[in-house]
Amino acid sequence: MNNSGLLQRIFKLQEHGTTARTEVIAGFTTFLTMVYIVFVNPQILGVAGMNTQAVFVTTCLIAAGGSILMGLVANLPVALAPAMGLNAFFAFVVVGAMGISWQVGMGAIFWGAVGLLLLTIFRIRYWMIANIPVSLRVGITAGIGLFIAMIGLKNAGIVVPNKDTLVAVGDLTSHSVLLGALGFFIIAILASRNIHIAVLISIVITTLIGLAIGDVKYGGVFSMPTGVTSVLGQVDLAGSFNVGMAGIIFSFMLVNLFDSSGTLIGVTDKAGLTDEKGTFPRMKQALYVDSISSVAGAYIGTSSVTAYIESSSGVSIGGRTGLMAVVTGILFLLVMFLSPLAGMVPAYAAAGALIYVGVLMTSSLARVKWDDLTEAVPAFVTTAMMPFSFSITEGIALGFISYCVMKLGTGRWREISPCVVIVALLFVLKIAFIDAH
Repeated sequence: MNNSGLLQRIFKLQEHGTTARTEVIAGFTTFLTMVYIVFVNPQILGVAGMNTQAVFVTTCLIAAGGSILMGLVANLPVALAPAMGLNAFFAFVVVGAMGISWQVGMGAIFWGAVGLLLLTIFRIRYWMIANIPVSLRVGITAGIGLFIAMIGLKNAGIVVPNKDTLVAVGDLTSHSVLLGALGFFIIAILASRNIHIAVLISIVITTLIGLAIGDVKYGGVFSMPTGVTSVLGQVDLAGSFNVGMAGIIFSFMLVNLFDSSGTLIGVTDKAGLTDEKGTFPRMKQALYVDSISSVAGAYIGTSSVTAYIESSSGVSIGGRTGLMAVVTGILFLLVMFLSPLAGMVPAYAAAGALIYVGVLMTSSLARVKWDDLTEAVPAFVTTAMMPFSFSITEGIALGFISYCVMKLGTGRWREISPCVVIVALLFVLKIAFIDAH
């Protein structure tokens, strides 16, 4: 391949010091590192009662559409797909524990995405990121990591309920536990050796073992994509737009705000595209694309859409333009014809991936100033309360409130930004007038 012609004009390959061949290889690499989401997301949303085959197709569609749009509109080497963490929060807490229908829960995701889009349109998004302290941002990320890991441990049967001790270790000799643990260690070992497709390899190996021992039934490889009418447009916008859902909507919006914005900065920085202030070319277009993709994702029946840190695997081998993201998106369209494979993946095969994501997300705790209790306590409260309360919303709420309490109690109230005060007050009002009734 050469750099002349249409691709050169659209993606300005020469200006970015890359070639079409390099971008295609980078796009393929990125796809392989994040394709696990098309197997894991339907499984998680299936717990909420959604049609897993339809969710498989919509996951492929939104990952394809978001990535291609990011490539063409923003010309950035960043792929998009439904976010890990918020899908588990939606399925296990909003629908499972709270008993809300998945249609109403998907409505909460939709309104959270609309809120993110409005923050982007009115340029409030980066003001919020700049004014929310590192301890709370890290606490939110790490708390979601522990939350996801706990879901993975539960799905593998490694952790089980216990009426006396709340939780206990499951049957360590069961197929589920052994293969779930094997899957996790395959990922961890391969990832430590810089093998980018570690998650995909783990899912394939554990599924094949499950097939060999009779846990998994072979359902074929290829098929035409199933219809998506069971999830497309089934979002309950009216039922979810009420005061009682405010905390959940705000949680979806706030987590997506940090997750996607942070990933965009991280990947573009790795690509050498950011300046010293953390801004990068076509930032405005990128923020619009990821916000609109989230709105579209909820409408067609997937969880919140976000920029994927796995994009950095493509960047690490030379991806520098939107052509990489477009190639990744096209591959997501092609994988739609492999839906029988998604149906074969057992819960324990995906559990290893969930636990590994938890490891990655909790590693951010190293950034907390643990010798400063006014920063350490809010970070700890946010992180710990998400898995212990089984709610991302409560973790965020108690984290913001504890930050204000610690700063006020130590006479360091000047360090509290107006943004933190506003968010904390909103959560106090929620607890006082919504949760109390």
